[in-house]
Amino acid sequence: MLSFAFILSGTSLMSQNSAELKYNLEKNKAYRFKSVSEQNISQTVNGIQQNTNAKTNSTMSLKMMDATPEFIIAEVRFDTIITQTNAMGVTTNINSTSEGNIQSSSMSDVMSCIMNRLSKNGLFLKMDYSGRVVELINTKMLSDIILKDTSLITGQTAAVVKTQIKNMVSDKALKTMVESLTYYLPGRQVSKGDKWEIFQATNSGGMALDITTNYLLTDIQGNKASIVAEANIRASENAGPMEYGGARITYGEIKGISKSEMLVDAGTGLLMKSTEKNHITGSLNVSAPGVNMQIPLEIDSSSKVLALP
Repeated sequence: MLSFAFILSGTSLMSQNSAELKYNLEKNKAYRFKSVSEQNISQTVNGIQQNTNAKTNSTMSLKMMDATPEFIIAEVRFDTIITQTNAMGVTTNINSTSEGNIQSSSMSDVMSCIMNRLSKNGLFLKMDYSGRVVELINTKMLSDIILKDTSLITGQTAAVVKTQIKNMVSDKALKTMVESLTYYLPGRQVSKGDKWEIFQATNSGGMALDITTNYLLTDIQGNKASIVAEANIRASENAGPMEYGGARITYGEIKGISKSEMLVDAGTGLLMKSTEKNHITGSLNVSAPGVNMQIPLEIDSSSKVLALP
C-alpha cells in the first residue's frame, strides 16, 4: 500500500511538471479579454524632438464555432477600442463605442466611425491549435464594410487617414491583431524547463515586421502554466515602403526587443494574464517631392492582458 501511495504521489508530481499546451475551447462559448497598453514615441525631425504618447484600452472576444483535427473555426470580435493620443500637446480621442462621422473634419470622429464599424462586425477565421491564424475567411466582406464611404473623408490629412484605414483592414494587419492575443502556444506536450520558438511576419501601422519569440515554460501549478518570453523584432527583409500622401517612407533599420511574462490556463490554452514591455529603435527615411530626410525613432511600450469572467 505504501508503494502504491508512492507511485500515485509520483504520478501527481509528474502531472505538475508537464502539460499539453494547445487550445481546447468549449464550442459557442465567448472568451473575453481586456488589453491595456501605453506607447511613447520619440522622433527627431530637422533637429527638433517630437514626442507622442498613446494609451489604448480594448476588449476582444474569441468564440469557437467548430473544430477539425487540424484547425479551429472561430469568430473574433474587437468589442471595444478606445485610444487617446497626445502628439506635441494635441490630443486625439478615438472611441469605438461612438458612431463618429466619416465626413467630419475631425480625425477623432472619422477614426471613431471606422473603429465602430470594426467593433460591430465579427472576423471569422481558421486557427490551428497553437493559435496561429491559418486563414481569414471574411476579410473581403469586413474590409468592404469598414472602407465604405471613405471617399468622403476630406481635409489636409485625408490622404494619410485613408492610407491608415486601408492598412488597418488588410489581411496581414487583421491577422496581426488576432495573433497578438492568441499565438504563443507550442501546440504539444511540454515539460517544465522546455522551450519553443514562434516566428511571425506581422504588420504594425503599415510596417512589415518579423518577430521571432523564444518561450520558456517556467512552472506549472494545477491548471496554471507560467511562461516567460523574449522576442527579437526586425523590419522584414523585403519590406516594401509605406506610402502616405505622396511621401515614400522606408524603415529597414528598425529593430527592437520585447520581454513578457504570461500565465496560461493549461486546460483551455487561453491567457489568464500577461505583461509585456517593448523597446524599438531605428530611422525612418522619408522621400517626397523636394524633401529627403532621415527621422531617428525610438519607441517604448508596455501592455497588459487580463482574461475577463
